[in-house]
Amino acid sequence: MAFEQILVDVADDVGRITLNRPERLNALTPGVLEELIEAARWFDQQTEVRVVVVASTGDSFCAGYDLDAFGDKPENTVVRREQAMLGGKMATALEEMRAITVARLNGWVVGGGVVIAAACDLRVATKSARFKIPEVELGIPLNWAGIPSLVREIGPALTKELVITCREFSPDEARAAGFLNRVVADDRLDDEIEELVTRIKGMPPLPVLITKDQVNSVSKAMSARIGHHMDGEGFLAVTSSPEFEEAFSAYLDSVKGDD
Repeated sequence: MAFEQILVDVADDVGRITLNRPERLNALTPGVLEELIEAARWFDQQTEVRVVVVASTGDSFCAGYDLDAFGDKPENTVVRREQAMLGGKMATALEEMRAITVARLNGWVVGGGVVIAAACDLRVATKSARFKIPEVELGIPLNWAGIPSLVREIGPALTKELVITCREFSPDEARAAGFLNRVVADDRLDDEIEELVTRIKGMPPLPVLITKDQVNSVSKAMSARIGHHMDGEGFLAVTSSPEFEEAFSAYLDSVKGDD
């Protein structure tokens, strides 16, 4: 498969989806989201692929949504609504993949990057990884089915705290909360991923698939998913408000100050 902003490859029965915008810390755009959806659907047709690793090039997994893309808002509100729903569709496409997905997390894992990780079945992060969900500080709610996914993984109280306060949290805290399966030394990340993938591949395929489907079914029953249309309508409403412009500008100023 040929993509422009992600890499997709298969070696034997293991696939790989790699975010490939290292110059932007693998920040997400509508184009990246569309390619992730397409890649997930393509892998569902590759029946020999047992495991798919979701990774990135460069020093960070994903810096969230590319803030520059906010300046490319289509004038047509229908198109804007459809773009706002892409993230939720992406998360669903990854979550519902037939193969077991393993997120390889390093560097910054921010906003939409956290949503991508949550959509994967298993997650391994380096000790130096840094997690943050800054949407509220930006003046927007966390969309892309991020809230129900986090409530499912870490519970309602911690979800409220992390999303509302936008504070950074460590891999150790994420693991203690149940979000991460393993936290490893930076130089052990690929070895740990390979060991986990090999272990999964060594299991009988059908019970693995049934287990994934059963766990996902129970999880969805415990935390009802919000429809993609709610993402679109909520995004349109919030980004049309004066307080969004104020919060967004303040956030940009704070980011530039950090630089």
